[in-house]
Amino acid sequence: MKGQAHRSWLGTNRVKIALGIAIFEGLLVAFEKDFSRITVIVIAVPIILFYLLAGRSVESRLGREVSWVLALSQAFAVVAVILAIILSWLALLLAGVFAAVALYLLLHDQPSDRPSQQPK
Repeated sequence: MKGQAHRSWLGTNRVKIALGIAIFEGLLVAFEKDFSRITVIVIAVPIILFYLLAGRSVESRLGREVSWVLALSQAFAVVAVILAIILSWLALLLAGVFAAVALYLLLHDQPSDRPSQQPK
């Protein structure tokens, strides 16, 4: 009975656990200079492959649940890495567009030599 309660708790909280692991891993990558985005992908590939090739057929239900949680957490981490790469490029692109628009406006809106006439 005790094992059944443990499995049901893990079954109901496994997505939260996977998300927590992925968030922790993302924070580790963000604040540690030794880990890079490529490191996340290199770590994730064998874990996800293990789940796909062997984790689903492990005899222990707990083993299947744990391998599923680890694979999902790594999938979340890889998605976060891909989004970070895309968003960083998007941020650079938007900064370039805004800089070009600002440059255009500054060059085409030069002050004239005569004062403007304001109606009274």
